[in-house]
Order: sequence, then structure tokens, then C-alpha cells
Amino acid sequence: MTAPVFVVDSAQLAPVGAVVRLDGPEGRHAVAVRRLAVGEPVVLADGAGAAVSGSVVGVVGKDVLEVRVDALLAEPEPAVRVVVVQALPKGDRGELAVELMTEAGVDEVVPWAASRCITQWKGERGAKALAKWRATAREAGKQSRRLRFPVVRDPMTTRQLAGLLSGAALAAVLHEEGSLPLATAELPVKGDIVLVVGPEGGVSPDELAQFAAAGAAPYRLGPSVLRTSTAGVAAGSVLLARTGRWG
Repeated sequence: MTAPVFVVDSAQLAPVGAVVRLDGPEGRHAVAVRRLAVGEPVVLADGAGAAVSGSVVGVVGKDVLEVRVDALLAEPEPAVRVVVVQALPKGDRGELAVELMTEAGVDEVVPWAASRCITQWKGERGAKALAKWRATAREAGKQSRRLRFPVVRDPMTTRQLAGLLSGAALAAVLHEEGSLPLATAELPVKGDIVLVVGPEGGVSPDELAQFAAAGAAPYRLGPSVLRTSTAGVAAGSVLLARTGRWG
């Protein structure tokens, strides 16, 4: 079984031979929940691609773990990044979408309040929802043993998304009536693939027109219509496999 991942500040990533102290919520989780003992392997990561692997050399109380660094690790930024624009689903389905996409390997998630979204992020409620998405990405990144966690950006409007799409190496909108299959799309060798996942009610004609003007073509994923909370991970998996990231 691979070693569990815990998050630390970049400044704590010490050289080989040093002893790193893991405390706070992460240390408490390691000691009280995971019940790690002396001699067990762990990975300490900053979530931005840098990490160290080591072994536990001490347990202090109920919330402190001491780890001796055995090796330095790095997960470089990929040449082709997969960015998913996720329309806001109802309830906790947004967190499910972020969790699944993180586990699959998506690099960035952009919340989008599409015109047909029932859920709208406003004020304090919106801030809390965004914080939940970011916490979900962090926890799913740890669970899936990633060293580079996906970025969950601030929500974007349709107009702002048009700017994001126009700068992408490949821009695509998932749409059940798309004439092009995503599985055969010509992929770039570097840059961002930006994929738009609409709400349960679908992307509106006006939004499709704005995205088309920004260079985003409609693509179909397959013969079945997926929920907005699962379409992103399915499409992201297709792209990650085709770019060689799953090789």
C-alpha cells in the first residue's frame, strides 16, 4: 500500500536526513485517526508539486508526528493541463464532482453559475460553498496520493469564461447534440484543454453562441447523457488517458 499523504507548508520540506514535525490538524489526523506508529512510511506534500517521503521516528501526544526525510519528491506541472469548467449542481453534488475529478487527475476546476443553474452562489453562502469545493479538492488530493492538488478558482461568469476559452489550446463544450466525439478530438501537445460542463438543464443557446465565438466547439461524450456531477470526471478521464497522463 502506498504511503499516506499529509499537507505541510513548503517551508517545512526539509532536506534528506532532517526531521520534520507534523502538528496541527494534519498531525492530529495522522496520530489520532490514522494511528501511525514509529517506522511507518509517510509523504509530506505542499500540494503544489513538491514533497518529501520519510518514516515516522516519533509520536508526541495525540497530535504530533516526527518524520525523518528519506527522499525528495516532485510532481512537475504537466505539458497538457485539463481544466474543467463546472456548472453549479444542486446540493452537495458539486463537492462530489470536485472529488471525482481530483481523483482522476484534473488540474483545475472553475465554478460557473450558468443561466440554467438552480444553485447560485451569492454572498456568504457562495463563499462557504467555494471553501467546501477547495477543501474537497485538498482532501481528495491527499486520498489519491497526488503531490499537486487541483486549483479551484473563483467563480466565473459566462463572459469571463469566454476569455478563458479563447486562450486555451483546446476549448470544448460537452453537449449531447455535439457532432464531434470527444474521444477523437485532436489534442494539443502542450497548453490547457478547457472543458465546459453545463448544468442539469443544459447549456443555453446564448451561452453556446458566446462560447463558439470564443473558439469552443460542442463535443459529445458518448451515447448516454450523464449528470453534471459525473460528466466532468468521465470526460476528464478520456482526455487524461489520451494525453498519456494515465500511461
